[in-house]
Amino acid sequence: MISAPIRDMSGKEVGTYDFDPADLAPGINKQLLHDVVVMYESNRRVGTVKTKSRAVVAGSKKKMYRQKGTGRARAGNRRTPVRRGGGHAFAKVPKDWSYRLPKKAIRLATRMALLSKFQDGEAIVVDQLAVSEPKTRTITAMLKALGVNQQSCLLTIAVANSEVWRSARNIPTVQVSPCADLNAYDLLHQKRLVITREAIDQLRAKE
Repeated sequence: MISAPIRDMSGKEVGTYDFDPADLAPGINKQLLHDVVVMYESNRRVGTVKTKSRAVVAGSKKKMYRQKGTGRARAGNRRTPVRRGGGHAFAKVPKDWSYRLPKKAIRLATRMALLSKFQDGEAIVVDQLAVSEPKTRTITAMLKALGVNQQSCLLTIAVANSEVWRSARNIPTVQVSPCADLNAYDLLHQKRLVITREAIDQLRAKE
């Protein structure tokens, strides 16, 4: 059984959140987490590199001079890679680095990453997150009260909330994610996890 503190926005502990680890994942598979993180990193690569090959650079394709009888070394056209201004021998071309692992593996990795945050004591459950208007100081004060203002933090809410997002977008160490967008990369990339009680209930209810 895992027990995590439940706090309000002022940092006061108002209870504990107990749940069975099996509700999230059967265990932690480090290899699966590694594979999923590598996938997300690969999908973030732009891959828009490009250099000119000998077929693309400007210049005549004609042989510069005859093969024999000139006393000079034999030479081809001006586009050859050995000449200044010629094309690259192995020119770089745009490449798509993205790929996808099976959906079930990605979902399981997300739940494993979430479970690891609770097992490592890096998760805090917030009773409720009420933001009436977009004010950065509201989120800043809450994070300071929770003691996570000096670390990178993933703020997880049940559903997308524009007021919360607008309140936290100017804080460089904070990332806001609704349950529907939660993934293993974001969970592992941020040091601390602040999640609402409604969000963790919603995640536990999913199969």
